[in-house]
Amino acid sequence: MTDLLKDRVGRYGIWSIGLRAEEPGRRAELAEAVSELEQLGYGAVWLGSNSTARNARPLIEATSKITVGTSIQSIWQAEAASAAAEFTDVEAAHPGRFVLGLGVSHARLSDRYRRPLAALNAYLDTLDAAGVPADRRLIAALGPKSLELTRDRAAGSVPYLVTTEHTAHAREILGQSPLLAPELKVVLESDPARARTLARGSLAPYLGLPNYTNNFLRHGFTEADFTDGGSDRLVDAVFAWGDDDTIRARVDAYLDAGADHVALQVVDGNARQTLPREAWRRLAALLT
Repeated sequence: MTDLLKDRVGRYGIWSIGLRAEEPGRRAELAEAVSELEQLGYGAVWLGSNSTARNARPLIEATSKITVGTSIQSIWQAEAASAAAEFTDVEAAHPGRFVLGLGVSHARLSDRYRRPLAALNAYLDTLDAAGVPADRRLIAALGPKSLELTRDRAAGSVPYLVTTEHTAHAREILGQSPLLAPELKVVLESDPARARTLARGSLAPYLGLPNYTNNFLRHGFTEADFTDGGSDRLVDAVFAWGDDDTIRARVDAYLDAGADHVALQVVDGNARQTLPREAWRRLAALLT
């Protein structure tokens, strides 16, 4: 079943917060946008900002085959029983179109944050009991223990804000069968100063979250890389920027490191609810 999931999501997808907006007035805009993503050849859409199956359903209904997944649904903000019920509802109406991406989020974002790995295990137990199959759920795994849990209890991993070195490390722990679909931020800008300024505007908030910084420290970075919005070395390791050939090479580097699929998030300095549709078109062209 994991091979089927890999086939469905393909090599490239789009990660977006804007596509998960819940305002009724945006339904037509979102439906048109996700329909175009499907036509452009993207295999998956990943909904950020603690999305749920409820957010995915309008996008599924507007398309015919693209996979829609959460990246991620926080285990602290959505009870397992509710997540299972929503999954079951969407699966009954649209079999195989939704993938439940889960994660433990960050202590700063939830006052319930305690023993995250044990809590995730218990969450998966509830999903098992409710009939949500392991081969239809993914985990945003960063550290070795969460990757081992992913290998044993999910269809794969959707890690956020990671390097190619982490991708190779994750593949080693997961083995070859599970899906590995890292998120990668893309700045369609060739000027180094402009590109890195845009990147730092996106990266800086994450450098206050220990789950991310600890992961960077495990993979060769130091505390000095976290100052002033991130060092050039860190920015260049977690963003793809430059001309079309350079960006294509950066995306390919994740695939060469062991990723099956790369979830591309456009960073352009605009509001996160804005849909960068021209950038999505450009990315589709340079990837094919």
